[in-house]
Amino acid sequence: MRFKSQFRGGMAGATFVEMLSGLVVLTIVLLLVLPAFVKAHPDDRRIRCVNNLKQIGLAFRIYANDHNDLYPMQIAERDGGALESIERGDASRIFLAMSNELSVPKTVICPADSRVAATNWNAFGSTNLSYFVGVDAEGAYPNMILSGDRNLERGGSLLSGLTVLSANPAPTWTSAQHQNAGNLGLVDGSVVQTSGRILRSQLNSDANNTNRFLFPN
Repeated sequence: MRFKSQFRGGMAGATFVEMLSGLVVLTIVLLLVLPAFVKAHPDDRRIRCVNNLKQIGLAFRIYANDHNDLYPMQIAERDGGALESIERGDASRIFLAMSNELSVPKTVICPADSRVAATNWNAFGSTNLSYFVGVDAEGAYPNMILSGDRNLERGGSLLSGLTVLSANPAPTWTSAQHQNAGNLGLVDGSVVQTSGRILRSQLNSDANNTNRFLFPN
């Protein structure tokens, strides 16, 4: 009887060890496999995009404080700005001028965008950029649009380069990034999450009814 009891105990002990080993292996496999299938919730990506635009707004403000209250698009390139890039249609040059204030190129990529952040500012270009710039924005007008998501279209075509926008006809958000919506960074540093209707209202409330915006190509 004693031998039989010991045998059963040994079998039970071996089974427990095997089960524990199996659980450990299963846990490791899940940790390796799950990240490939789990995607960030759209609301999480939008919140991170809002944070990016707030950092961009802060970068503009810090830059202006060091350059007589002027933004990069108001200062010649030879003086560390990006004025000439407006006519060239190169939005990336504006962000390059603020690279010290922005710290890393990842800041200018929307988490919901398919574009990939540059590894460093030397490798940065228009295809590593998710946001447009309101080139007529001025510090004296806090409600003007300073930056925003690039997923805007007009007449079925995604906006690119230097574009004049107005409330009538207003552009529309595509479904590419934030499900037919988008984020706008204002001069005062705030960020507005907008639908099409709110976008038209925002454009209409700016200091001018028409504004120039520089979109990444």
